[in-house]
Amino acid sequence: MNRSRHLVRVLASLVVAGALLLTACSTGAGEDPAAEVLSRYSLDDLGAKELVEHLDTMPVSGRSDGFIASVRPDAIVVTDEDGTEESVAMPTGEFYLSIAPYAEQTHDCYFHSFTTCLGELSDEPIQIRVTDLGDGTVLIDESTRTYDNGFVGLWLPRDIEAEVVVEHDGRSGSQTVRTGAEDPTCLTTLRLS
Repeated sequence: MNRSRHLVRVLASLVVAGALLLTACSTGAGEDPAAEVLSRYSLDDLGAKELVEHLDTMPVSGRSDGFIASVRPDAIVVTDEDGTEESVAMPTGEFYLSIAPYAEQTHDCYFHSFTTCLGELSDEPIQIRVTDLGDGTVLIDESTRTYDNGFVGLWLPRDIEAEVVVEHDGRSGSQTVRTGAEDPTCLTTLRLS
């Protein structure tokens, strides 16, 4: 009789353990649509900087319909075609600013959309210089190319005021930017003349 009781207890324990295991599996990310947005687009293994790099340099022809991704001062926000949203925190102390210098045409923008914003100068060589207006430190001084979407992205320190100067094809333009918690991540008003 003790052996039967022992067997019943073991079986009962196995049933309870199995139920707990199944419950634990079913309450994870599989039921949280927000946790699956990045996974659905094979972006879940990327850190914030890698995600920004991937999204901003993505060829325009490779953009997915219904998938929206934008950058805010504190997070990258990704929204799928159903409106489900997921965000990835930005690195502490850093601010991403995406700039679309232009000569003839531009668009209004506050938070840069990796998936919908298009600048005038696609895949063009530019010279860019960023100077911290607080202490005069030159933060960036380089020759680069705009991405396929017409933008160039810059990682800047948070909470500064800086002057951005862009040169392209004999033209230049400059603009003052700020990198605070409420500041725009998209600069589309830097006109080259």
